[in-house]
Amino acid sequence: MTAQDNKLGDTDDKIFVGKGDELAWLTLALANRHGLVTGATGTGKTVTLQVMAEGFARAGVPVFAADIKGDLSGISEVGEAKDFIVKRASEMGLNFQPDQFSTVFWDVFGEQGHPVRATITEMGPLLLARMLDLNDVQEGVLNVAFRVADDNGLALIDLKDLRALLDAIVPDSGKKGPEAEEDPLAPIRKAAQGFGNVTKATVGTIQRQLLVLENQGGTKFFGEPALTLKDFMKTDRDGRGMVNILVADKLMQSPRLYATFLLWMLSELFEELPEAGDLPKPKLVFFFDEAHLLFNDAPKALMDKIEQVVRLIRSKGVGVYFVTQNPIDVPDRVLGQMGNRVQHALRAFTPRDQKAVAAAAQTFRPNPKLDTAKVIMELGKGEALVSFLEGNGTPAMVERVMIRPPSARIGPITPEERKAIMDASPLKGKYDTAVDAESAYEIIQKRIAGTAAPADGQAGSGGGLLGQIGSIVGTVFGTNTGRNRLTTGQRIARDVTRTVTDKVVGGVVADLGKSVGGQLGGSVGRALVRGALGGLLRR
Repeated sequence: MTAQDNKLGDTDDKIFVGKGDELAWLTLALANRHGLVTGATGTGKTVTLQVMAEGFARAGVPVFAADIKGDLSGISEVGEAKDFIVKRASEMGLNFQPDQFSTVFWDVFGEQGHPVRATITEMGPLLLARMLDLNDVQEGVLNVAFRVADDNGLALIDLKDLRALLDAIVPDSGKKGPEAEEDPLAPIRKAAQGFGNVTKATVGTIQRQLLVLENQGGTKFFGEPALTLKDFMKTDRDGRGMVNILVADKLMQSPRLYATFLLWMLSELFEELPEAGDLPKPKLVFFFDEAHLLFNDAPKALMDKIEQVVRLIRSKGVGVYFVTQNPIDVPDRVLGQMGNRVQHALRAFTPRDQKAVAAAAQTFRPNPKLDTAKVIMELGKGEALVSFLEGNGTPAMVERVMIRPPSARIGPITPEERKAIMDASPLKGKYDTAVDAESAYEIIQKRIAGTAAPADGQAGSGGGLLGQIGSIVGTVFGTNTGRNRLTTGQRIARDVTRTVTDKVVGGVVADLGKSVGGQLGGSVGRALVRGALGGLLRR
């Protein structure tokens, strides 16, 4: 089937990406074998990303993409039949048909999209240590804090919870002996020291790093209602995949937060989704722009985990596409997982640039008609070297192609257009109001004040009728029971957490959530098992 057979160029099982001497098709059944889009600034990477995202959406595949400059937002609006677009489409045998795609905007800061939140518990110590740039000793103390929280039913929802817990595990430096006042947090401190020496100096360093994270906007990222990743995996009323755009222009001012956040999302998908095998098309395609930030200064232990997630997530039906300037930005052991390649122009002005050109040329299956290394430096804007996987899973010979024009608008949308899309969003209201549920901070404060039960594995209970109800239900669900004494039914009850907190939004209901959501949801949802990247394993 040729491009002329279909007005949009796509078929039921392929996406038409570009045309040279041969047509460049991305096979949907092989799209979960991951991909790489590289090229210097201004060579057309964002347009290529948009073309691929449009193709996936048409095929009913939901898309998640980080939008660094705001240019990708145009996918939500009808394209314009400008002369250069119509001309390029005509040269490829396409009948240009303006189109637009159902889009949901997300924003960690909640300013230009739905707020994106995670809990400290879900993030886990490994990724949080990466976000805070901790050394091995500091990371070890952070692991101790998470273990103590798990064992004592202390839900870590936001940064103030983690701060309170870190203060609670510091050895007591008060008066000793018979006249000393009883320390209400003594069981917690003793539990922490049982895992190793926790010093005040180390905890102080971690607290200072938390302050840096707060100044970068981390306070808005950690909290509830936390993101449900299944909200990314939806189709619209026409059966097209929803395009989820993370507004990342402000987030990019904190590169480590940006990279760790996207890695957390990948790990959550990896842990949550069941094995799917070989599917006719992916369940979700994930575009990771500025991918080099993920690998910069990453310790070997984290690199091993990243490689594991990237290698295995394809069996869950998820395709991951890294977008960056140079192919050498991606480590070889991860690069080897990228089966579908699009290489825009590179400029060899420095020795590093020359190395990048040589590396890019060597990653392609040679084409006797092309001098790949030479062509990479000659490519014009919108041109690319392309090699997609063929039917048997092997890379096709590299071809020089002109990328097809997008059907939706090229370039950013206006604030008014963005507001209209957000107002009509199917998720409006679900995440927009933060819920400050009772969690570690409140429980620790109650223990200090002498109004809560001691740290014997209980989650604590508030006063009044709601507190009594929480205590009763906590006993039924096992949330007031030591972690090693949970029954099968009680373990299942952990999954109630997300459902409860998702619905507890706004006004008076938020106040109810503070009394009930944390006592039940927080302690029910404490981590019993952690996944590949240290986050909460929920199944």
